[in-house]
Amino acid sequence: MPFALSKSRYCSAVQCPKMLWMKKYMPEQFDESVMNDTVLETGNEVGDLAMGLFGKYVEVPFGDLSEMMRVTDRLIQENTPVICEASFAFEGLFCSVDILKNLGEGKVELYEVKSSTGPHPIYEDDICYQVYVLKKLGFHVKKACLVYLDRGYERIGDLDIQKLFAVQDYSRTVSKKLPEVEARIAFLKQYMEQKEEPEQELGEQCFSPYACGFYHYCGRHLPVPNVFDLRRVQLRTRIKLYRQGSVSFEDLSRAEGVPEAALMQVRHELEDLPDHVEPENIRTFLEMIQYPLYFLDFETFQPAVPVYDHTHPYDQIPFQYSLHYQKKKGGRLYHREFLAEPLGDPRRKLAEQLCQDIPEGACVLAYNMAFEKTRIRELAALYPDLSDHLLSIHANMKDLIVPFQKRWFYNRAMKGSHSIKYVLPALYPDDPQLDYQSLDGVHNGAEASFAFTKMQKMDPSELSQYRQYLLKYCGLDTLAMVKVLEKLYEVCGA
Repeated sequence: MPFALSKSRYCSAVQCPKMLWMKKYMPEQFDESVMNDTVLETGNEVGDLAMGLFGKYVEVPFGDLSEMMRVTDRLIQENTPVICEASFAFEGLFCSVDILKNLGEGKVELYEVKSSTGPHPIYEDDICYQVYVLKKLGFHVKKACLVYLDRGYERIGDLDIQKLFAVQDYSRTVSKKLPEVEARIAFLKQYMEQKEEPEQELGEQCFSPYACGFYHYCGRHLPVPNVFDLRRVQLRTRIKLYRQGSVSFEDLSRAEGVPEAALMQVRHELEDLPDHVEPENIRTFLEMIQYPLYFLDFETFQPAVPVYDHTHPYDQIPFQYSLHYQKKKGGRLYHREFLAEPLGDPRRKLAEQLCQDIPEGACVLAYNMAFEKTRIRELAALYPDLSDHLLSIHANMKDLIVPFQKRWFYNRAMKGSHSIKYVLPALYPDDPQLDYQSLDGVHNGAEASFAFTKMQKMDPSELSQYRQYLLKYCGLDTLAMVKVLEKLYEVCGA
C-alpha cells in the first residue's frame, strides 16, 4: 500500500508515530471505547454552523476522495468565493479544509474549525499540515486561521454566529513550522515502511492530547495493578516513576517520591489491609450535619452551541435533580425529583421546584458539592426573585465527599478513588439495588446528559422509557449518599 496521510492521521503521528503504524498494520488492536460519539456529534454540529461564517458558501459533498477533489477543483475554477470541505491531495497527502476562502489567482485563506473554546498546540500541527499540502499544490495561502467557540459569548435571542466564533490567525506560526512538517512527513514515510512493530516507550503521548486506542495493547506487559492505576497522582509523576522502574505496586511500595495518599492505595492493595477508619475525624464531620437533612444531586448537559437565552458555549444546564430527605436521623426516607421536558429551557421550573422542595435554612448534603453549589449560584443570578431562597440552600450545603477525600475512611475496593461510583460499591459490595451497572439505559452522568439531548427527537414510547432510565439513575445518586452517610455513622459509632 503506497504512503497515504490525512490531516487527522498526521496529527495522531505528531502525538505518537507508532499510533499511525498501528492504525495501518494492526487496526484490530484499537480499543473502540476511547471513541466518544458525543464529541464527534458536537464537532459536526459546530462545523456545520461555522460554514456560514463568511456568508454564502458551497459545501463539497462527502464521499469518494477523488470525486471530492474533482468537485473542489471545479469550484475553484468557477471562482466560488467560499468552499467548505475543499479537498486536496499531493503525493499521498490528503486534506479537507473546513472553510476555504478562494481569493482568485491561486490565493486562498484557510480556516480550521474546532468545537473547543480555545487553541491547543495540536491545532497548530493540523493547520500547518493543510497549509503544507496547499503550498505544494501551488496555492498562495494568504491566511491560515483557527476558528473556535468564544466562551464569552452570551446568547440573547437569535444565535449570532459572528459573535459565537472566535478567529485566531496562525499565519506566522505556520510559516515557521513548515520545515518541521516537511521533515516529519519524510520521517513518517520511512517509519511506515517498517514491517516489524516499532518499539515505543509508554509516556505522555499515550494519554494526551487524546486518549490512545492502542494504549492497552502497548501496555500489555504492565502488571495489574501498576503505576498508571494510581489515583490522585499527576500524570507526569506517574510517568517519572515508571521511567525510574517503579512499575508494579511492589516497586512503588519501595520507591521514593510516591505521594502519601497513593501509598495508602498501594499498601491496601498489596497487604489487603482492613478498612482504614479515623473515627474522631469522621465524628467531627458528622456533628456538622443537622436534621431535617436533604440529599441533593443535579444532572446537567453542556451544549457546545448555546440553545437558551443567557447561556454560553458549554454552560452546564441543569435539567434534573433527585432529592432524598429525612426529618430525623434514622427516620423515614422521603423522595422528591424533577426531570424537565426535553423542549424549552428547564432552568426556571427546576429552580422553582427546588425552592418548594428544600426549605430555607435546611441542611443540604451533596457529594462533591462544588458542582451543585455552582449551579445554584448560577440559578440565583439568573432569577433574582428566587435568589434569597436559592442562596440559603447554597449557604447550608455540606460535602459528603470530605471523609473519603481526606482518607478518613478508605478500603482496598475504592482503588484510590473518592468518587461515589467507587465508594458506594466498596461500602456495599453485595447490594444489587446499589449497583449502577444493574440500571437500564443510563449508568453514569455522561450517559444521562447524552440521553436528555436525544429525548427531543424520540417518539412518545421511547421518551417515556428514557424518562424512567433517568429518574432511576439520578435517584440512585441520592440514595447512594443516604447509604454512604449511614455507613459513616456506623463505623464511628455515632
